[in-house]
Amino acid sequence: MTLLLILLVGGILGWLASILMRTDAQQGIFLNVIVGIVGALIAGFIITPLIGGAPITSGSFDLMSLISSFLGAVVLLAIVNLFRRGSVR
Repeated sequence: MTLLLILLVGGILGWLASILMRTDAQQGIFLNVIVGIVGALIAGFIITPLIGGAPITSGSFDLMSLISSFLGAVVLLAIVNLFRRGSVR
């Protein structure tokens, strides 16, 4: 059940991050899920130790973990845009 929640929440967070970074038209739902999950992993290693809380990949679904996972997805999209286009956008 936790894996299903991670996929669902990761997809929603990836979709919201792609809307914020204006890459939603280039990605489908599958890539949004991937971006959300990888963003949650980035958040677990980089962002969560800085602001506290636990990432969604550990099964924690509180507000701090959702915010940090969203920030991780935005950071991931910014890095991808930087290498693909030469600007963060």
